[in-house]
Amino acid sequence: MKRVYKEKEVKHSKKLRLAILTTIMMLMLVLQACNNTEGNGASASGGANTGKAGEESTSNVPPVLNYGFIGSNKLNVPSGAEGWGLYKGIIQEELKKHGITEVKLTGFPNGPDQTESLISGRLDIGSLGDTPAIIAYASGAKTRLISQSSTNSIGYLIGKKDGPKTVKDLEGKTIAIQKGSFMHRYVVGLLQEEGVTDYKLVHMLIPDATAALARGDVDATTNLGVPALKLLDQGYTHLDDASKHPNLLGTSATVVSEDYLTKFPDFPKVWNEAREKALADLKQHEDEYYQFLAEIGDTTPELAKQVNPISDIKDTAFTDEGIKLLEGTKNFLYKEKLAKKDFNISDWQLK
Repeated sequence: MKRVYKEKEVKHSKKLRLAILTTIMMLMLVLQACNNTEGNGASASGGANTGKAGEESTSNVPPVLNYGFIGSNKLNVPSGAEGWGLYKGIIQEELKKHGITEVKLTGFPNGPDQTESLISGRLDIGSLGDTPAIIAYASGAKTRLISQSSTNSIGYLIGKKDGPKTVKDLEGKTIAIQKGSFMHRYVVGLLQEEGVTDYKLVHMLIPDATAALARGDVDATTNLGVPALKLLDQGYTHLDDASKHPNLLGTSATVVSEDYLTKFPDFPKVWNEAREKALADLKQHEDEYYQFLAEIGDTTPELAKQVNPISDIKDTAFTDEGIKLLEGTKNFLYKEKLAKKDFNISDWQLK
C-alpha cells in the first residue's frame, strides 16, 4: 500500500510540476505579448510624438502678433481690407487656426518710426508707405515685402494762405515734409519736374506742419487724404497733387521681419488669404465700410468714399502696376541718395 501511495504521490508531484511549468510558460507568453504590445505602443507613441513634434512646430508660432500701421484713431485700426478684417475679427479668426491668439495693433505717425520698431523687433509686421519701406530695406533692414494692398496713394502739396500760387512760386521757399515718407518722394520728384531747384525742406509731422502752415512759418506742406481736403476747404492753396503725376503716386507696402518668418514661414500665405476674406466681406458691406472709414478718419462717409474708394483696394497681393510703381520709386530714391543702395525688388518681394 505504501508503494502504491508513493507512486500516486510521485504522479501528483509530476502533475504539479507540469502545471507549474505550464503556468510559467503561459505567464512568459503573456509577458511577451505585453512587451510586444508595449513595443507597438511605443511605435504609436512615436507616431504621436511625431504629431507632437508637428504641434511643437506650430507652437513655435508666437501666440501674439505685433502689427503696426500708419495713423492714429479711436478704433486703433488701419483702413483698407486689413483694417476692416481686424475690426470685424475676420483676420483674427483666420490667424487663430495657426496658433495666433492675439493681434496687438500699434499706430505710428509715419513710416520711418514704424520701420524702426520693425528693425528693433517690437513689431512682426507693418503696413506703411512704399518709400520708408524701401529706404529701410536699402539700409539693411531684415524685412520681406508680402503685399501691396494699394497703389493709388495721392500726396497733396498745399500752400499757405496768401502765399505761393503755383509750384514754381516755391523757388527759394520752405516746405514742410515728413522725411522718408512717400510724400517726401512726391514733393522732390514734383519740384524736379517743375524745374524748382532752390528750396528748403524741413521735417515735421503732419500736426506740427499744419500748425506751422497756419502761422506762416513754412510756405507749403504735404498732406494726404481727408486731412488734405479739410485744409483746402479752409482756404489753403492747392498747389498740386499726385493724381496729376501717375509716376509719383504712392503705393502701400506690407512687410514682415525675417526673424518672424523663421518662426512662421507660411505667414505671408496665411495673412494674404485672411486679407482676401476680409476684402470679400467688405465688398458685401460697402455702406458699413464707408461708415467705418468715416469713424476712423473723423469725417463723413461721403468724403471717405471720395478719398478711399473700395475700387482702389487690390484683391491680390501684387499687381504688375504696383510693382512698376515700386520699381520707379526705388530707382528715384537711390538716384537721389535717399536709399543707401540699389537692389532688385524681386529679392525683397516674397510671393
